Amino acid sequence: MGRSHSALPLALAAALAIACASAWAQPSGSGVMVPGAGGGPRPGTPVPRAATPTAAAAPSSGNRVVALERVVAVVNDEALTQFELDEQKRILLAKMQASNVRPPAADALNSQVLERLITERALLQFAKDNGIRVEDQMVERTILRIAQENKMSPEELRRALDREKISYAKYREDIRREVTIQRLREREVDARVNVSEAEVDNYLATVAAQAGGENEYLLSHILVTVPEQSSPAQIDARRKRAEEALAQVTSGREFSQVAATFSDSGDASQGGDFGWRTPARLPAVFIEAIKTMKNGDVSPVLRSPGGFHVVKLNNSRSLNAPTVVDQTKVRHILVRVNEVTSEADAKAKIDRIRDRIESGATFADQAKVGSEDGTSVKGGELGWVSPGDTVPEFEAAMAKLKIGEMSPAVRSPFGWHIIMVDERRTEDITTTRRRDVARNAIRQRKSDEQFQEFLRQVRDKAYVEYKSDDR
Repeated sequence: MGRSHSALPLALAAALAIACASAWAQPSGSGVMVPGAGGGPRPGTPVPRAATPTAAAAPSSGNRVVALERVVAVVNDEALTQFELDEQKRILLAKMQASNVRPPAADALNSQVLERLITERALLQFAKDNGIRVEDQMVERTILRIAQENKMSPEELRRALDREKISYAKYREDIRREVTIQRLREREVDARVNVSEAEVDNYLATVAAQAGGENEYLLSHILVTVPEQSSPAQIDARRKRAEEALAQVTSGREFSQVAATFSDSGDASQGGDFGWRTPARLPAVFIEAIKTMKNGDVSPVLRSPGGFHVVKLNNSRSLNAPTVVDQTKVRHILVRVNEVTSEADAKAKIDRIRDRIESGATFADQAKVGSEDGTSVKGGELGWVSPGDTVPEFEAAMAKLKIGEMSPAVRSPFGWHIIMVDERRTEDITTTRRRDVARNAIRQRKSDEQFQEFLRQVRDKAYVEYKSDDR
């Protein structure tokens, strides 16, 4: 899932912390399956009553001077400070340097980062108001995963943070915010995404009708957003901004630099890298554009409900090779860790269930009464799973089991599991895999589109007051 990087860990936080948390969307109601990834952000403090638009100093009774941090914006009832803005810019510039992306001009960077912080603050407030909390244990597990993905020990990660003058306490809170926003996405967006068999059939029929079959595309993009209820003049101004970005690309300026300067998308700091996507994971407007494009081509300005886009096709590849894999028929029992059930309570419950099975209760019966998963009605049966279908912790534990053997308690990002293997086989899953890939791709596209719309709605509903720069 994650990539190994030589860059500093904080430059990896967005790529890896999100990957660790966001891969846990749940197809078919299962709490072990892996489909895709998502995004996330940073800080929040109450508005200091004495704060002014410029930094101030006040004498105390002990003749000490206390600096009041300058407030750059107020989001609902919370302040965003100059320190937070500067710190986020520093981190973003480090990420751009690690990705070999030339940063935009200082004023453009300042505006982009401030808008992202505002959106993030609004999301975190929404999450708090709706009872979403992330426990310390989840934060530590996510940080451990980041270290493992980068082949580092926790101690090495701490040393790397020290070298970059980043306190571990601050890093933990950054990760907590990332996971909070991902949980918000899962609850408000992913849980409401459904993919019908008819949609899968239609997608595969379209693929079959194409000469050469299924392809995957490596894209970069620039997004200029258009807020809801924009006036015609505002829409025209946003369109002209997208046209200016396209003009700079066609005149020879590097696409990644133009994306870093103009794009409102969360991947702007990575040069607008959209990654490898099948058509099912692309907006319809992108699909129409790339049909006539060759590798290296750049699209004209495209219009979607979210705004204006410029797309570059970097590469493409075929996905038509047959797939033969070793499969495992497996069942499980899951006790989730969430806002209602703590880590300790979940572990105690799964241990009691395991003790009952060892004392003679059947696995299926215990799954039906105790599992907090969509498979409980089937006695915990997941059916035949292939490599990569489940989260890494689950797959690693499953691989160690003999047929008929029950695992000890296994922790995954979903919670605590007990796993039992029923059978194993080698199978040509080309047809099944294509349906699964299509279903997950359609699900992810819908999730991405709906999350962007959710972001816009939360941002538009937030009261935002910008503080003028009097320095």
